[in-house]
Amino acid sequence: MRLNTIMAAAALALTALPLANSPADAARRAYEDGSIITAYSRHGNGSIDGPVRRGRYAWEVMLPHGTWVSCRRSCEETLRVETVDIFENDGRMVGYGTLQNQCGVFGCLELRFPR
Repeated sequence: MRLNTIMAAAALALTALPLANSPADAARRAYEDGSIITAYSRHGNGSIDGPVRRGRYAWEVMLPHGTWVSCRRSCEETLRVETVDIFENDGRMVGYGTLQNQCGVFGCLELRFPR
């Protein structure tokens, strides 16, 4: 009986999962061609604005020097990582401006434990 209850709860959770949208998904659908987005630094480096457009395969955001880059998880996050926080990699050996420097599906979650 207990196993059936656990299986039913798991099945219910899995069916409700597609209904739970992350903030990045909501922002991704809200874009319009030519709209301007703002990316804010997570490390105190300011903010930057950039236009977005619908590319061939995905949305694209324009970097300050005029290059159009495909948006990864969200255009705001891609613009932030590629510009204002490009050298902020927390001392990890990862490439500058890569997907590894972006926040996850649930946003920028940080777990900090007191020392």
